[in-house]
Amino acid sequence: MTRTEPPAPGHTADTPALRLMNLALHGLFFALLGVLAVRGVLGGGLGPGGLAAAGLLAAVYAAGGVVERIRTTRQWAGLWLGAVVLIWIALTLLHPEFCYLAFPLHFVCLHLLPTRRAVLAVAALTGVVVAAQAGTEGGLTTAKVLGPVAGAAVALLTAYGYAALYRESRERQRLIDDLVRTRDELAATQREAGRLAERQRLAREIHDTLAQGLSSIVLLARAADAALPVDPETAASRIREVGRTASANLDEARRFVHALTPPALDDTTLTEALRRLAGGARADFHLDGEPYPLPVEAEVALLRLTQEALANAVRHARAERIAVTLTYLDDEVTLDVFDDGVGFDPQAPAGGERRTFGLHGMRERIAALGGGLTVESAPGEGTVVAVALPLRATVLAEAGAR
Repeated sequence: MTRTEPPAPGHTADTPALRLMNLALHGLFFALLGVLAVRGVLGGGLGPGGLAAAGLLAAVYAAGGVVERIRTTRQWAGLWLGAVVLIWIALTLLHPEFCYLAFPLHFVCLHLLPTRRAVLAVAALTGVVVAAQAGTEGGLTTAKVLGPVAGAAVALLTAYGYAALYRESRERQRLIDDLVRTRDELAATQREAGRLAERQRLAREIHDTLAQGLSSIVLLARAADAALPVDPETAASRIREVGRTASANLDEARRFVHALTPPALDDTTLTEALRRLAGGARADFHLDGEPYPLPVEAEVALLRLTQEALANAVRHARAERIAVTLTYLDDEVTLDVFDDGVGFDPQAPAGGERRTFGLHGMRERIAALGGGLTVESAPGEGTVVAVALPLRATVLAEAGAR
């Protein structure tokens, strides 16, 4: 009775529109049943047996909404529908006015049965209505035939019209999902291409400078070792050359580290860099705990995420207040960026919220360091971007950098 299928066989969904349609359908059934039972009792045409049959029909129909097996198993749903229809036929033969219940029953049949069986069931219900009308005063007339047939036609057209709209909606959603997936794949490909290009550049730099310098050190050390027994002065000269070459290589290594560090972190701490960023965005900055050194990758990730979150708050959120909080704990470092702006729905399709795109990249960057990023927001309720980097993860990142 409450299976989440549209009123046409072969389609499944669970949408607000479908749930509303189910409620309207079942409400119509119980409303008609109640009105007809009251009319039958007041008019004197419905005796105790008919009233009992009406109560039984209401109970059996209601069971479809509360018995889990009927709601979830097609076989049990079919048995339930058969019981409802048989009780309704008996009630209609006792009191023909109950034939009006055929209209909501048409939708129930279309809701539960495969296409061919659903159409045959609707035709059979219409035949029962016509037969019941034949036994009423005045006998069978054209109007008594056309009325039930028109009701069945309306039910069929409504059900299959909704099914067509449902199929179109599913196709549109599939296209949107494909576009979102393609965009994400393209973004991932671009990021991977950027990483590969940077790796190749660093590989060339290391090969042309550090690797050559280390090779020179090895050769000089061997020469010094060979000359030491016979010519100590030459050996000492070679050792001094080893020192100069090692010093030059150390300078090159420092140059690489400096090149990988954002300008905002040049000759300053992460705390001061974030404080300057917050000031530029007219945001409040708070520091909790005693700062301690972090790996370059962790500091760069926290800096970039703060830039992204502040840019979103300024450009999109129209916030009056923004706050950045950096917290140093014993076992992790956390960063929170809050704004009281217009907010957004984090679960909305990515194509509908441009501001979530940059945060997606930041989430991957934080995850690569072993941390986690969460975004809490709702339309009209502001946004909180929260990052947690476990100390163990930052130590591993530092070890990997070395």
